[in-house]
Amino acid sequence: MPDDTPVKAPSRIQLRNRRRILDAALDVFAEHGYRGATLDQIAEAAGLSKPNILYYFAGKEEIHVTLLNQLMETWLDPLVEMDAGGEPLDEILAYVQRKLDMARDLPRESRLFANEILQGAPRMAPHLKADLKPLFDEKCHVIQRWIDAGKLAPIDPRHLIFAIWATTQHYADFGAQIRVLLDTDQPAPGADPFLRTLFTNLLAPTVR
Repeated sequence: MPDDTPVKAPSRIQLRNRRRILDAALDVFAEHGYRGATLDQIAEAAGLSKPNILYYFAGKEEIHVTLLNQLMETWLDPLVEMDAGGEPLDEILAYVQRKLDMARDLPRESRLFANEILQGAPRMAPHLKADLKPLFDEKCHVIQRWIDAGKLAPIDPRHLIFAIWATTQHYADFGAQIRVLLDTDQPAPGADPFLRTLFTNLLAPTVR
């Protein structure tokens, strides 16, 4: 017979501890990558014992997968917001700005994602295929329609999106280098006008 015993909702303390563990793990994974991170490091960062960590999660991989699952929707949102009915150049520049804002506001999440991809996406591959790939194809088709209509310069939409990712996420993934080279603690200083000018010049249609 099926077990009809109601599942007890987690208490406020349990929810708080899960958030505490995940936030600490985000720091550890962002700094050390999946392979370099350990449960001992996560426990120390969370201020909890290792057995306490294992009460909430089966192990390091479950914590990592939970973080990646939470991240994916956030990661896709800036591209989802690109409006096929909007003004093409404005939509592209707004996407660049959203990605740059994300690099500023979510640097740990950016490094978590980058580390996973650099390792061959062993845990995120299903999301890339099921979620990112259809969205990427859809927005490439939108950009291509804008190009075909003469509203943007003729470029490859796929590599345009790659270039936007590279130029915006760089400020999060290589933040330590940026701070040394620019002698500042500010994230992405001066990047907004530079990237706006860069992509405006790249995408402005040629007047015939």
